[in-house]
Amino acid sequence: MKRMNWKVIAAVGAVLIISGCAGDTEKSRTSWEEENWGDIEEEAAGTTVELHMWGGDQGTNEYIDEWVAPRLKEQYDITLNRNPIETEDALQNLYSEKEAGTEDGTMDIIWLNGENFRNAKENDLLYGSFADALPNVNDHIDMDADTNAYDFGTPVEGMEVPWGSVQFTFMYDTEKVDAPPNSIEELAAWVEDNPGEFTYPEATDFTGNAFLRHFIYNNVDVEEVVERGYDEEWINEQSSSMWETLKEMEPNLWRNGETYPSSLSQLDRLYRDGEVSMTMGYNEARAESLVQNGTFPETTDTFVFENNSIGNTHYLSIPFNSTNVPGAMAAINYLVSPEAQLQKQAPSMWGDSTVLDLDTLSEDMRQKFVEQDRGSSVLDAEVLNEAYQPEMDAGYVEWAEDRWEDEIVQR
Repeated sequence: MKRMNWKVIAAVGAVLIISGCAGDTEKSRTSWEEENWGDIEEEAAGTTVELHMWGGDQGTNEYIDEWVAPRLKEQYDITLNRNPIETEDALQNLYSEKEAGTEDGTMDIIWLNGENFRNAKENDLLYGSFADALPNVNDHIDMDADTNAYDFGTPVEGMEVPWGSVQFTFMYDTEKVDAPPNSIEELAAWVEDNPGEFTYPEATDFTGNAFLRHFIYNNVDVEEVVERGYDEEWINEQSSSMWETLKEMEPNLWRNGETYPSSLSQLDRLYRDGEVSMTMGYNEARAESLVQNGTFPETTDTFVFENNSIGNTHYLSIPFNSTNVPGAMAAINYLVSPEAQLQKQAPSMWGDSTVLDLDTLSEDMRQKFVEQDRGSSVLDAEVLNEAYQPEMDAGYVEWAEDRWEDEIVQR
């Protein structure tokens, strides 16, 4: 994935005079959220919505292409096109269009969270606050809950809508791993005893970066990390043992640590082909669909580190220059409907947890969520809840990228 230099972009953006029809853009930002919902749906009918999102997970792609898109067309006469793209590339395109004053953009919905949302918000790349205009958000999502109101520490303020909740989980082959490690220390010991059987994606990859952030929580108090926000001087002082452990692991990684998978997709392929015994991901249920479709071996199971499994919420937003805001709003509203969220949680599709408040649903629909069989490889909710840790400030994402490059790659 290409990495954007947001520090440079922010500095340039501070002195740029953006050309184009700023007045028209501001008008479009406020008008649609004030319209009657029936009028918005009527305006959306017959249109095409361009959804830009990471495309590296097969179950995720199938959910959009094979389940959501046909129903949006049938029920609302909306054509949904999924455009696979690295999120940072999408934001770079948006920034270029902002700089050029391009009103007619190519994206209507973008899948966001974390550092990418913070950068998009700070650089004014989003449509604005629209979440409160969506009926399913008002009826079924608590936007004031910390898990929804803050995205990696950045206030959401209605600029994006929660789409799903996930928790970082490891996948392993039970034929190769007798007892999965319960901690980073146990993982390091397992790697030493099983050379070549483990690796992780580069720090520029979303999953690889999350793997590294677990080391932060392993070294410092979780509450202190969350309450401090991003503190570079402090984390540099606290993280020496983190890099020592990673350096000690490196010679026993896949290919002796001389190279790392560039993406989660590449790590998944290594696991599928039996080159490594573990993979990982930000979804406690992602193994299920990959086992069912034959990508992963049937002997796949999952584990989390005890008291150290980062969870977060991912969101949908509308770019500042979408040419189909009504279609985007209608599509997002459907994507957070009980019907779509129930199917999204199904192990045969995406498998991640719903963002809906189940107490707001009808008793029949609530029971469907409660009784849904998420699959044998999904850990019990009690285990996941005990291991859960909140996301830290988005500044630590860039910090992990930079320091990993200095400490591991360039040393």
